[in-house]
This record gives sequence, structure tokens and C-alpha cells, in this order.
Amino acid sequence: MRRPRLPRTRAGWRRTYQVAVALTVLALAPATWMNATAGPRVRTVADAPPAPVAVVFGAGLWNGEPSPYLAHRLDAAAELYDRGTVRAILVTGDNSRHDYDEPDAMRGYLLRRGVPAAKIVSDYAGFDTWDSCSRAHRIFGVDRAVLVSQGFHIRRALALCEAAGVESYGVGVAARHDVTWAYGGVRELFAAGKAAADALLRPDPHFLGPQEKGLAEALR
Repeated sequence: MRRPRLPRTRAGWRRTYQVAVALTVLALAPATWMNATAGPRVRTVADAPPAPVAVVFGAGLWNGEPSPYLAHRLDAAAELYDRGTVRAILVTGDNSRHDYDEPDAMRGYLLRRGVPAAKIVSDYAGFDTWDSCSRAHRIFGVDRAVLVSQGFHIRRALALCEAAGVESYGVGVAARHDVTWAYGGVRELFAAGKAAADALLRPDPHFLGPQEKGLAEALR
């Protein structure tokens, strides 16, 4: 296979540079949109505005229990409930196979933190961020919420939930800057493109199903 030839003239190098800059701008445009859209709505547990519900996104299990990253999200959600900032918690995650159940593990963790069972509602089909946001609005009737995730993910969650019809603020939970944190940050650069497409096209989630009344009952 022939190798591509380098430009031989100054004009050729200029065109190559311009193409590279254009491609870089296009690649970064979704991330720029995401940060500009959601950045002003990132809060802490202490200054998050009141909302009916906190939405906690899944972040993996270790031996059937919430991973440290997920546990930090759940701790923040429990504190929001204890403060009276929210009146119920929607846990949304992956239960696509019998031996992997994020929502029930999240529910169990919140129960141990003292959140009443009647105030915890589970979404078992939150397979990705768009599905969680879309189902929160379409299936569970969420119109306003405080979203809870790590700082590297919360802006994408905010942008997608707004596109799905959920007026939201987000709590960006602090995380140790380890390999997982670095991976999450890099992953967000690539996920931003899909997020922009989801926000524009607004596809149905992988599993829609009938409307659920659990959250309305929890808020009574």
C-alpha cells in the first residue's frame, strides 16, 4: 500500500493545516456544546436547588455491590434527601441480565443509608444516559430533578436530560483522580458526539414499556 505523500509546497502545507484545524473543531464541537449548555447548572449537595426527585445514574457493581464511584453518587443522593432538597430518589441502571442488577444494589445501599423504601424508585432499563433521561421523563413522569453523577459525566447527563424534557440541575460528585477517573474523562470526549446526536434526534430508549406510577406514589 502506498504511503500518503507529504505536501511539497507552502500552499499544500497551509491546506493541510486548515483541514486539520477544521477536523479538530468538528471533533470538539459536541463537547463544547455540552459544556456550554450544562456547565452553569452544576452544583454541590449544599447549594443544589430543591426538586421533587434526585436521579442517580448507575456506575458499575463490584461483587454485586455498588462500585466506589457509584457509592459516592448514592451518598450524595442520600444527603440530598436528608437535607430535604429532594423528596424521592430514582435509581436508574442496567439490569439486562439476571446476574447483574444495578438498581437493586443501589436501592439496597440507600436503604442502609436510612432512605425509606417508599421513597426509592427503580428504573431497570437505564442502559445508557439517554435511556435513563428519556425514561425518567416518559415512563416515570419526571419534569424537574437534581441529577447525581461524577463531575466528568454530569454535564452530559444534564444536556441529555434537558433534551429529554427534564428541567435539571446536577450535583457533580468529587472523585479520586485515579485510572477510572482518567478513563471517564477521555470517554466523555467520545461520548459527546453520541450525546449530541441523541439530543438532536431524540430516539426511543432501548426499552420503553408502559408508564410507571411508582414515583408519583413516592411523591405523595
